Parts: sequence; C-alpha cells; structure tokens
Amino acid sequence: MILTDPPPGFHENPWPTYAALREETPVCRQPDGSVILSRHADLDAVYRDPARFVSDKKAVFGPKYGVEAPLYEHHTTSLVFNDPPLHTRVRRMIVRAMTPKALARLRPGLETVVDGLLDRLETVDAPDLIEDFASAIPVEVIGTLFDIPHVDRAPLRAWSLAILGALEPVLTPAQHAAGNRAVTAFAALLADLAAHRRRHPGDPETDVLTRLIKSNLSEAELYQNCIFILNAGHETTTNLIGNGLALLDAHRDARAALLADPARIVPAVEEILRVESSNQFGNRLTAEDIALHGEAIPAGTDLHLCIGAANRDPRAFDAAETFRIDRRPNPHLAFGGGAHTCAGLSLARMEGQVALSRLLARFPDYTLAPGVARSPRLRFRGYAALPAILRNTP
Repeated sequence: MILTDPPPGFHENPWPTYAALREETPVCRQPDGSVILSRHADLDAVYRDPARFVSDKKAVFGPKYGVEAPLYEHHTTSLVFNDPPLHTRVRRMIVRAMTPKALARLRPGLETVVDGLLDRLETVDAPDLIEDFASAIPVEVIGTLFDIPHVDRAPLRAWSLAILGALEPVLTPAQHAAGNRAVTAFAALLADLAAHRRRHPGDPETDVLTRLIKSNLSEAELYQNCIFILNAGHETTTNLIGNGLALLDAHRDARAALLADPARIVPAVEEILRVESSNQFGNRLTAEDIALHGEAIPAGTDLHLCIGAANRDPRAFDAAETFRIDRRPNPHLAFGGGAHTCAGLSLARMEGQVALSRLLARFPDYTLAPGVARSPRLRFRGYAALPAILRNTP
C-alpha cells in the first residue's frame, strides 16, 4: 500500500488492504522513505517507548506546509506533535480538567444537548445523523468546556475539518489554503476569548481556557493547544458516534442486545472504537536506528502507525473481524498509548455512550437511508453523510 495512492475502493473497505499489510509487509516502505507499521504489538511497543520514537514533527511538517505557514505553527506547537517538556505540561493541565468529578458535572448538560438534538430530529423530514446529530454534540460539549459563546460556535466544525484535513498525506492547494485560513481565524477568535477571560476569569476546575491561561504558556502555545483540543474533541467524537450508528444499523442483533440491556453501551463503545477506529493513523519519528521484522529502519524515519489495521490484528483479538459488543478484554489502540494516550478519552467515551444510548432509546427502529457517504479521508474514518429513517411507517 502507498499512502499517496491507496487502492480503488479503499475508503469504503480498507480491511483487505490492512490485512495484507499485517501479514505480508508489516514494515511497509513508502516512496518518500517513510514506513507504515500495522501490527498491534509493534504499535503498542512504539507508543510505550517515547525515547526511541518521538512525536516532534518539525522535520516532516516544514517541507509539507512551509515553516512560515499557520498550519506549520499549529501542528508543531500543539500537544499531539510535541514531546516533553511542553507535552507534559499541557497534557497535565488538560487531564486535570477531565477528572471523573469534572465529567460528572458535564454529563447533565451533555444529556440536555443530546435530548434537544433528538427533539429536533423528530421535526426533520430527511435527517442526516452526521449533520443533524453527531457533529453537533462535540461542538457543544467542547464549546462549553471553553465557555465559548454560542454565537461564536457556528464556524468551529468547518475550521476543524480544514485543519485536520491538512494532515492527509497529499494536499491540494485549495486544502492547504483552507487549513491556513482556518488556523488564522481560530487563533483570532481565541485571542479575543483569552483577553476577555483574563479580565473575567472562570473557574479553573471547569473552564479549560482559564486553566490554560494560568499555566504560563506562550501566546502561540496557548492558542494552538486550544485549537488542538477543540479539533481533537470534535472530529474523532463525531466519527465515533457516526460509526457506531452505522455499525448498529448493520448488526441488528447487537442493537437488540443493547435495547434489552442498556448497560452494555460501555463495552459496545469500546468495540466501535476498535472495529471502526475514528483515527486510522498515528505518527512517530525514529530517534535512532532500529530493526523490526528483519528490516533496518534508520533514525529520522517517519512512521505511520496504522491503528485501523492494528485494531483488527488476529494476534491481539479473537475473531478480530467480528463486531462483539461484549468483547473483553479489548486492548484497542483507538486512543493511542503510552505518554500520548488521548487526554480526552474519558470525555469521548461519555459522549459516545450518551449519544448512542439515548438515540436508541428514542428511535429503536431507525434505519439508514440511501445516500450514505464515507468521508474521503485516509487518516480519519467516518461518514460525510448518514441519512436515516427514524421510525418505520405503519
């Protein structure tokens, strides 16, 4: 497989390609010198060894974006593509805002948001479960975490899609320009919000922006990590909910089991994350020469960690291609691993559990309608459109 030219039909069904990667070329070299890793054990080992496999991507993103570009500043300053000490400092601030106590305070508001969206779905003739439901939930939740005024939340989804879309292996000039415009506009919004919050601080126990302002980050570090949190909490959670709705439409036995026992939603969300990982690829850079499966990989090699393949590795999961909502244990890598394990994983899980369980309770007979469309992305797996019929007509 070549990332810049995936095989026909890959976006709809990447699993045969991933299986071939795991079994035939677990160290898959790319024309640009980078390497795809696809086995669960290999990804797990990379995540757990930050000394030999680093996250700093300046050497990769400089040629890709240009060192003066807003996209370069964002992706080299934000949490995910950084190593200690910046990564440690920012991640600690975020994790402290995502404690069980803090999430418990958020849950009633999340349930209110979801119920309000479900009320609106009742009035829509041809609802799209992405546009009208899944994508709206994380925007509201993350907007609340940062106390962003509702009037300013409308462009967040488009900005997020443009910035994260710039992580795809190949960019058109239009995608590059859209990503840069989104970073610039996002940073301007955050500068205004931060100035207001410095004059009127919020409660750092519940207001992430106030907490980060007090952490002595530079202005660039503050804005770019706020953008990262808003983006990371949006795209992947939208995909989690959309992928879950599609899986439960395709697996009616699993849906019936959830309706009979709603508590099963907790392991069900983990299985959705495994089978249809919202984030299909992670990245690391080798800090030294390594050998893997008899292959020499030199220092400075860009590693593409194929999470989608690893999460269906039969070496790690029995019946790895089968969707089992009661699967235990389930050591999936949808949230990464090691020091870079997703800081917002508990919030994402809660959003997925609440959204899916409450939609099922309201519309137990929903079915997908013609017009379902996958998002044409390699790094992120989700749906661009998920039209549905919410109730069977008599």
